[in-house]
Amino acid sequence: MTSFDRLSPALQYQIVNTLGFSELRPVQLLTIDAVLDGHNCVVLAPTAGGKTEASFFPLLSAMNEQDWRPVSVLYLSPIRALLNNQHERVERYASVISRRVFKWHGDTGPSQRKRFIAEPSDILLTTPESLEAMMMSSHVPARALFNGLQAVIVDEVHAFADDDRGAHLSAVLERLTRFCGRDIQRIGLSATVGNPDEILAWLQGSSQRPGQVVSPPKPKVEPKLALDFVGSPVNAAAMIKHLHPGRKRLVFVDSRRGVEELGKFLLQADVATYVTHGSLSATQRRDAEQAFEHGSDCVIAATSALELGIDVGSLDHVLQLDAPPSVASFLQRMGRTGRRPNTVPNCTFLATKDAAVLQAAAIVRLNRAGWVEPVEPRRAAYHILAHQLMAIAIEHGGIARDAWWPRLRGATAFAEITDAEREAIVDHMLAQGILAETGAKLWLGPKGEHLYGRRNFAELYAVFSTPRLITVRWDNRDIGTLDAQFLSGCDGEPGNDTFTLGGRPWRVVAIDWRKAVCNVQPTDRARNTRWSGAPQYLGFELCQAIRALLVSDDDDPIWSKRAREVIANSRIEHEFLRGTSSPMLVAGDEITWWTHAGGRANLLLAKLIEAELGGAVTVRNESLTCKGEAGLSVARLQTWLAEVRASGRPARADALRFASDAARSRISKFEPCLPEAILAKLAAESVVDVVGARAIVAA
Repeated sequence: MTSFDRLSPALQYQIVNTLGFSELRPVQLLTIDAVLDGHNCVVLAPTAGGKTEASFFPLLSAMNEQDWRPVSVLYLSPIRALLNNQHERVERYASVISRRVFKWHGDTGPSQRKRFIAEPSDILLTTPESLEAMMMSSHVPARALFNGLQAVIVDEVHAFADDDRGAHLSAVLERLTRFCGRDIQRIGLSATVGNPDEILAWLQGSSQRPGQVVSPPKPKVEPKLALDFVGSPVNAAAMIKHLHPGRKRLVFVDSRRGVEELGKFLLQADVATYVTHGSLSATQRRDAEQAFEHGSDCVIAATSALELGIDVGSLDHVLQLDAPPSVASFLQRMGRTGRRPNTVPNCTFLATKDAAVLQAAAIVRLNRAGWVEPVEPRRAAYHILAHQLMAIAIEHGGIARDAWWPRLRGATAFAEITDAEREAIVDHMLAQGILAETGAKLWLGPKGEHLYGRRNFAELYAVFSTPRLITVRWDNRDIGTLDAQFLSGCDGEPGNDTFTLGGRPWRVVAIDWRKAVCNVQPTDRARNTRWSGAPQYLGFELCQAIRALLVSDDDDPIWSKRAREVIANSRIEHEFLRGTSSPMLVAGDEITWWTHAGGRANLLLAKLIEAELGGAVTVRNESLTCKGEAGLSVARLQTWLAEVRASGRPARADALRFASDAARSRISKFEPCLPEAILAKLAAESVVDVVGARAIVAA
């Protein structure tokens, strides 16, 4: 019996005759066996490699043959846009065996939700945050709704596993398992991950099912790459206009401000352009993505949201303004292309800064060497544990002190949290008034209500902190949202009362702060928009790859003449790197230590230097600049370094001591829930890189 033969006869017939499949791909055949054998699995395949069909076909077969009752399959996505994009496809597949699909997220209206609750669909598409809101809501009979749940599909699983949303998801999956009273099958889908076995272990949680990584051999395809230096966003827009005329082009930009700026220049250059990012309204994003999907000679400028598997039609070319932050991100973005027969993946880098040329060239080198960042799931997410305790207390209308933890036991995100640490968190939350204990049950206390109970617990549903957002509205149409802090400088300030949003210029007419609405009118020109958010540090391996590029004499045929000149000049400027691993250079009364260790490793080294030598240290990805006492002499700094090396430091104790002070912003809005010692442990894991710092010291 072949893998295809294991599917129900009805589904086999529909796959061939209704859906028009002449054959299934290797990843789909392998996944049929894994899923029908009852295994948890992580399915790896390139973007558009057939992962959706691989996961749904065997589940639809089991649903058909075993007469599963709704809701029997849950599909979880990190972003709404991917849910919207997948809805039509999954609905088509389910309909061939007369099964129904429903999509539930923040844009789903109350009347639609009521209809679903009254008559649930077989497959539910949602986000982890919306799923938890359903579980906590008094208006949703979640226990009855999910009583028949058999399987959960987690799409773009790599996008979850190594951050707070992944820790949150692992906890919600455990709570869902207790709801259902069965070992729910867990299936993760990913195109790019360097350590799939670890991702599988994270996904498994408390499940006792066998686990399997499904990763068929991938044909070696040489992508078409190009790296050019263009000097500015306006020059990039001019290049994009002339590159690949008549084709569809997707341009990734790593900030909302950058997307807006590039979109503005492209529109001024008469290029059919659409922009999309998380601060645009759902209608604006949907209109842009649909217009781009059905267009031919057009450009869409987007943030990283469009790298997560969203189908925007037959895409011809991907371009990257400057460089992505990681190899994994580069692979995701390039994977949007080369999906049609006789095409290959391609990516053109248009760098506006010298540093971006080096970063892009280093990312390409790491990829060619077969390296991609490992995903490192959290195993001691103390802040998410506090969040889940409050969520469970609300869900149950109060929970006994010995009853909340069994609902989360087995979640990978809490695997390294001790019993004593859990008790310390509860005691601290009680002492601070975040929790109250009434009638032998834990419930939100007055401080918990104040911090997290606003707007019907919306602050608790969202794992991340968000700035106060103001809705931008033109002629009764929502355009998007902006930070209140940015708009405060626009109110009544001539010359400052304009901004771009959706790639188009707007002038402020009036701001109603009480209703959080900014009314605008179109204008001819506008200043760039600012959003809050700290810049992200680069990782150790990427920074070391940049250093290796600087001390090499190698050339690369993908570099343009201008890119070659930038790299050649950078090599001359960094000639001092040759012959020594991390030189220290004096300039006036400052010493710069060129570590190329990445920001998080350098941050820990900086705090050590400041504490033990004095002065102040400026941190960058590639270097530390020591000022004041820390910059008095190279000999003094080298003596200190030798002592640190001899003592086997930096060590975890150093991270615990300095990480909280090193944090440039609040790590989590649930910090008030944690005792000081536990908060230091969270900071040590989140803010600094002990391994990278030790590698530099030991070099």
